[in-house]
Order: sequence, then structure tokens, then C-alpha cells
Amino acid sequence: MGLLFALLAVFAALLLSAPAGQAQTLAAPLSTSTPAPSPAESTGPPESFPNTINGVLRNAGQPVAGVTIRATGEGFSGEAVSSATGGWSIGVPVQGTYEVELDVSTLPEGVTLAEGAQNPRQVTFANTSNAGAIFPLGAGIVVQTQSFGELLVERILAGLSFGLLLALASVGLSLIFGTTGLTNFAHGEMVTLGAVLMFFFSGLGMPVWLAAVLAVVGGGLSGYLQDSGLWKPLRRRGTGIIPMMIVSIGLALAARYTIQLFFGGSTQQLPGARSPQIELGSVSISQNTLISLVISTVVVLMVAFLLLKTRIGKATRAVADNPALASASGIDVDGVIRIVWTVGGILAGLGGILWAYYRPGVTFNMGQQILLLIFAAVVLGGLGTVFGALVGSIIVGIFVEVSTIWLEADLKFVGALLIMIIVLLFRPQGILGRKERVG
Repeated sequence: MGLLFALLAVFAALLLSAPAGQAQTLAAPLSTSTPAPSPAESTGPPESFPNTINGVLRNAGQPVAGVTIRATGEGFSGEAVSSATGGWSIGVPVQGTYEVELDVSTLPEGVTLAEGAQNPRQVTFANTSNAGAIFPLGAGIVVQTQSFGELLVERILAGLSFGLLLALASVGLSLIFGTTGLTNFAHGEMVTLGAVLMFFFSGLGMPVWLAAVLAVVGGGLSGYLQDSGLWKPLRRRGTGIIPMMIVSIGLALAARYTIQLFFGGSTQQLPGARSPQIELGSVSISQNTLISLVISTVVVLMVAFLLLKTRIGKATRAVADNPALASASGIDVDGVIRIVWTVGGILAGLGGILWAYYRPGVTFNMGQQILLLIFAAVVLGGLGTVFGALVGSIIVGIFVEVSTIWLEADLKFVGALLIMIIVLLFRPQGILGRKERVG
């Protein structure tokens, strides 16, 4: 327990010493929002609003300044004027759906909206405090709509990227469940920790790659200290799985609101959160999504190699299959579990960093937001099976993104949970799970 308290103290000291001046926050608008006077509107200055609608106006590659954009909806009305860099931002009091309109009368002479551009257009917030609205400008430019096939391919690519980053967290949770039998409800906070540490180290001015490496190491250290300071003593006392699960729920709540206390409740951005789009033929994908896809694939393949081809991997599978028999065979069960917790923390930390770039944004409850999806992936693939967690994560990720073609963005996570329920009705053990006799 002393090690656990030491970890919390170090983490608090790190957050308190983080240079806030280098933090990038979405809550701070690029230009002043001026709410129209109305009894239904929220009071207070626009810069205090926790959510923003923003964008950048460019014509022939050059910023367009002095253009008025208005947003109305959810009982609110506000406007902003594009700055010298072409950027504009409107603070809004609540998330929801807003109608955003560009005042064409304020466009400079010779600058027009592209043919086919939507004006006004609807903007809906989806799991972040930031929503973008794009108004393409330029004479002779025609906005072309995507075909269904192109849109489907884009959503599948995005879903594959999301599924693989989800797999990083799911595989760690599955390893922990397989070796200890514990359903760790604090795993979402391990995901959050990776992103928060990345934000802290980036705030110190470190290169992105070094900040990411240190954040991943910090995630592994948190897993190691959790097991040595909390879970191992509980196992030695013979604590049952249900009481330990309840302890994990309490740990999740304590960690989540400790992070909120020191980190704050606003959404912060990691360096390079806004990445350019890469054109792959007729399909467009963001650079961050593509990088996340590559990193997740490499790490998942490394984990598979370690489990299948190394001694520690074989020992881990032996402990997951039968701890008593593994111990009788000379395997250090506690040592294997300690390694599993460390690896689980590393994978969760890396998953948190990629999740922060995918959303984009770092918040104190970002791990909680995808915890149900992590559970869904693990249960869908088969409890305790690492490769089942991988398969389940990819299915959930692709379904979540593809469903946005027909569903509202706010409902896409509901669809993923629904497909899990449907699969389990026909195969209760999951896709790669084994049937077990109970009683």
C-alpha cells in the first residue's frame, strides 16, 4: 500500500508542476464570440464556455480575415469574426446540434463560397468539446460529394484504426483477467493516465516521441505498482474476485477524480492533434489516423510474438490456463502476474495516447468513455483470450465507424454494444472463447 500512495504522490506532484502555459486548450476561442441577447441564452463571457465550434477560412491557400460566422441552436446564438490567420471560434454553453452560417456579405471582394458548399450547415458534437465547420472558398471550385463506396472505405479504414487502438487496451485487460480472474474497472483510468502523462511531458517542451515513450513507461510503472501495492496483498489474503472487483470500481472513481482535481475538467490538445488529410486515391484519411493504424498493428504483432514464441509468453498462457498446475510446474505465478500488470499498463498507456489523438483531446474521463467498448471487445472475442480481444476490438471499431453512415454520431457506441448482445445470444462464450460447464 505504501508503494501505491507513493505513486499517487508522485503523480500529483507531476501534474502540479506541469507548465500550463504550453497547454493547448480547445475551450479558448481564437476570436471573440458575441452571443445575441436573449433570455434563453447562458450568461457569462463566451471564453468561459466549455465547448467550441471552430474552423479556418482559406482562399487559394491564403487566410481570409474579417468574415462573420454565426451559430444558433440549443437556445443559444453567437458569432465570431475570422482572424488574420483565417481562424474563427465560437464558444457554446452546451454540446448538441447547431446551425452554422457564414455571412457571405462579409466576404472580401472576389472571394466566394465554392459551388455546392453548404451554407448554413449543421454541426453536431460527438464525444469531444470541439466541433469543426468547413466552408470551402474559391471561384471555380466545385464541392463534390463522395460516392457510397468511397465513404464506406473511409469509414472502414477509420474503424480499423480505432479498433486496433481499442485492442491495445483490450488485450491488456484480457491478459489481466486471464491470469487473475479480475475484471478491472480501473483499466479505463490506466488509459487516461497514458494521455495525461503525454500531455505533461509535452508541456515540459520534450519532443513528441520522447514524451510518448516516457508516458508509456509511466503506464507500465503504474501497472507494476498497482499489483505490488494493492492486488498482490489482496490475493495473499485470499480476497474473493467479487470484493476485488468492487475495490477496482473504488480505485477507478478515486483515480478519475484525482486526475480531475489536478488536471482540470477542460479538454486539452496534444502536439500535432490537428493533422493534414492524406489522399489515397479517392479515399481521404488523416495523417494521425494512419500513423495510429501503423503503430497499433506493429505493437499488436509484437504482443502476439511474445505470447507465442517466448518463454514468458508460454508461462503467461500456462498461468491463464491453470495457475495451480503452473505453480506446481515451477512457474513463478506472482512474477508472471506482475509482468502481465506491467504489460497491461504499457498497452493501456499507449492506447490512451492514440485515443487522445483520435478523439482528439485529453480529458480526465476519456478512459471511462471507452471502458464499455473495451469490455464489449473482450466479451465479444471471449473472456480471457488475447486473440479474442483483438478480434472483438476490430469488429467493434469497424462497426462503430461504419454505423455513422446511417446513425447519428452520438449513437455509434450504442450500436457496438447492441451487436455484442446479439452475438452473445448465439455464442455466449464469445467468438474465440471456449465452452465451459458450470455446476
